[in-house]
Amino acid sequence: MTVALMWEARAVDGRGDELLAWAREQQLAPAPLRRETLRAPQDRVLVITWWDAGLDAELPELPEPDAELASRAVHRWRFESVGSE
Repeated sequence: MTVALMWEARAVDGRGDELLAWAREQQLAPAPLRRETLRAPQDRVLVITWWDAGLDAELPELPEPDAELASRAVHRWRFESVGSE
């Protein structure tokens, strides 16, 4: 089974580039099958990682950034792959 973990944070106003750089520097061990980092308006950063694991597996996740960098708590979701087209 493939599981996707999504991590989304919103930076303090004007610090989106710093949050993006911080997220890119974070290493996960073991490494996921795939990792993609995206940005969005309002200084939001999204990291999606894919794992060969069950939906309830214990997997490494990105931590919370420092409060001076993020304007709110990180949002996290897990999704089970049902195929690709």
